[in-house]
Amino acid sequence: MSDQSPPPGWTPRDPDTPAGHSPAGQPQQPAGDRRARRAAKKAERKRKRTGWRRLVPTWRMVLAAVVLLGLLIVGAFVAGYLLVHIPPANAAATAQSNLYLYADGSQLARDGEVNRVNVPLSQIPRTVQEAVLAAEDRDFYSERAVDPKAMVRAAWNTATGKGTQSGSTITQQYVKNYYLGQEQTIKRKVKEFFIAIKLGREKSKDYILEGYLNTSYFGRNAYGIQAAAQAYYGKDVDKLTTAEGAYLATLLNSPSAFDVVAHPQSRERALARWNYVLDGMVKKQWLPAAERAAIRFPEPGKVRPAAGLSGQRGYLVEAVKDYIVDHKILDEKTLAEGGYRITTTIDKSRENAFVEAVDEKMVSELDPEKRKADRVVRAGGVSIDPATGKVVAMYGGIDYTKQYVNNATRHDYQVASTFKPFVFASAVENDSRTQDGRLITPNTVYNGDNKRRVVGTRTPYAPENEGQISYGNITVNTATDLSVNAVFAQMVVDVGTAKVKKTAIDLGIPEDTPNFVAGPAMALGTMQASVLDMTQAYATLADHGRYTPYTLVEKIEKGDADIHLPDRTPKQAISREAADTTTSMLVSVVDNGTGTAALAAGHPAAGKTGTGELDRSAWFAAYTPDLVTVVSMMGQDPDTGALESLYGALGEARIGGGGYPARIWAQYTKSALENSDPLDFDLDLQPGAAPSPPPFVPGTPEPSEEESTPQSPAPPSRPNRPGRPTPPTGGQGQGGRSQGQDQGQSTGGRTPGGGDTTGDQGDAGTSAGTSTGTTGTSTGATTGSTAGALGGVTGGLRCRPPSEYLE
Repeated sequence: MSDQSPPPGWTPRDPDTPAGHSPAGQPQQPAGDRRARRAAKKAERKRKRTGWRRLVPTWRMVLAAVVLLGLLIVGAFVAGYLLVHIPPANAAATAQSNLYLYADGSQLARDGEVNRVNVPLSQIPRTVQEAVLAAEDRDFYSERAVDPKAMVRAAWNTATGKGTQSGSTITQQYVKNYYLGQEQTIKRKVKEFFIAIKLGREKSKDYILEGYLNTSYFGRNAYGIQAAAQAYYGKDVDKLTTAEGAYLATLLNSPSAFDVVAHPQSRERALARWNYVLDGMVKKQWLPAAERAAIRFPEPGKVRPAAGLSGQRGYLVEAVKDYIVDHKILDEKTLAEGGYRITTTIDKSRENAFVEAVDEKMVSELDPEKRKADRVVRAGGVSIDPATGKVVAMYGGIDYTKQYVNNATRHDYQVASTFKPFVFASAVENDSRTQDGRLITPNTVYNGDNKRRVVGTRTPYAPENEGQISYGNITVNTATDLSVNAVFAQMVVDVGTAKVKKTAIDLGIPEDTPNFVAGPAMALGTMQASVLDMTQAYATLADHGRYTPYTLVEKIEKGDADIHLPDRTPKQAISREAADTTTSMLVSVVDNGTGTAALAAGHPAAGKTGTGELDRSAWFAAYTPDLVTVVSMMGQDPDTGALESLYGALGEARIGGGGYPARIWAQYTKSALENSDPLDFDLDLQPGAAPSPPPFVPGTPEPSEEESTPQSPAPPSRPNRPGRPTPPTGGQGQGGRSQGQDQGQSTGGRTPGGGDTTGDQGDAGTSAGTSTGTTGTSTGATTGSTAGALGGVTGGLRCRPPSEYLE
């Protein structure tokens, strides 16, 4: 029998070759040895993963981690969906009132009565629905209940400093409004996420949109679109136009800030948002472009506040609410839910004293039927304890139910010459020098000529002095007494406009104040800070340069819990030397300058007057060592809201800061400090800032021809300012009649001879008679002002201009 043929490719083995060796004579490896060698090589490769390679996970590890993470997310999602249920309506659906208290615990006001009328979606015009969608969620009908990408994008933008943004859909916002609350917590956000998903599966889009429109807060205590239509336009929702619907949709983003009646300074932002809404409607093809082009902004109606907020109560409540929201203590919607007990810093007795002072010194003299100009007169005021930063009194207007806008917190009037002390404070703080190298102190001499060209700036600027008066060479102290524009316009350039702006901000002026532009004109007060802002800045000066952020809130409680309030740790904003030297000059303004009416308070005071452009406002900002108060009179048309001049108001040709505002300040301060002994200022002055002795004033003998006193030429009249008299060339007192008394007991501005001056800026101001004091006798025309009477340091005795020409 023959052998079978070997299979193809089989190599025959030589019978002489030992087993376990290859035909070529190489030993063959058993299968077990090969596996051992592969394992050894693998172990060797592992041993080579040293250093940084050991920190890098293998692809198997990465894949396992991704799978595990995915399983955890899916598990968490399933668990959340199963565990989170749609709850009953939240407290906002049955919102409570907020209780506001004076500092002593007595009730100031109660607000928060819910104004809501639910309406079916069919009653809301289609264009109004679309305006809301254009404002808040343009893809509402096509998107899911939640938008994870939008949420991640909003979180990223917030984390990277692009502003707090919402990634919520309308469904999520409805869940937050109706089922949950406004608190910013992860727990609330997680609940919102799952409830929105369930709601989106169980309810229709129309149901959700209807609920959203009936629960959203629109400001003016209006919950829901129907209440908002009545609050802003006095009509039912089915009568709203497209333009009106777009404005109500605008309010959803920031209800109080975008109310152009309550906050006229936010009008530009509100209009930009309104245009965004309408443009979105065009983009989504809900509104024809031609119709969009013809739409004009629909002015909302006046605010109709609750009767319980009449008088000053409404102004105070709104100011406190704004403080709480602006300082992020509570957001607006959470506060509107109510149930909070808010103790304010308002001192009830001082608040009443402020109202009484304004009523007696100004309101009682208004006669709108006899004088048309009296229709435009308004007033605002704030009083702060400089040691604590607490706002102890605020005057917002004649009545919250008649004049809704708070005159103490609005930002649309220039602060005028009340800004000038900040320029000087910055000069001392920065050791600034004049163009020719002289250190700036109260005794530094500047040229005070009218329309003098400012040197050292590329911007051509030659400001007018009040009354177009040229003062020649005068000291900074005298320029402050008389509020000489030419001096401070030059000084702000000498110091540096950027440095002056920084000093003002350090003192407490908000950086985003309207028209806060660093330029030569800023020295004359072109910025539009509120009365509250100016009181804050002057409080820093009063407290020797120490800045303590103001507060209107002492305590906030809800149930048994206290709400955390922001930290208000004081800080040294400018040096004590800079603040105190500025105070020393402002003391001179009250004793000798344009603020002599403040002497009626009976307390040592430092202050500054100011008159806004076109006499639309008149300011008096002043302080004693323990109380800072700013008073402003403003002109505004009660029908149109336009800013108006105060010419002719109260029977005066002009309203200056040293007139009615200073008299209001004096009466209020006297009453507010009636239980306190007068305190002198404890000042640490800049070297070289001590007051210079006044030059010798000749007595009865006539001066020789060589020593004759030059007189300033009469300035030209100002026909563009009606009712302004032409100033006389003789010596006239700014502050009233001078009456000599033995021993120089002063009831007004102290004269060089030691006599008494009784002053009132409202008087014509002619001085007659003789002032007799311990140091000598001066005969002739006494001015009631040491620096004003003595005037220029190089030109001899200068005569003081009348009050009509001083700020």
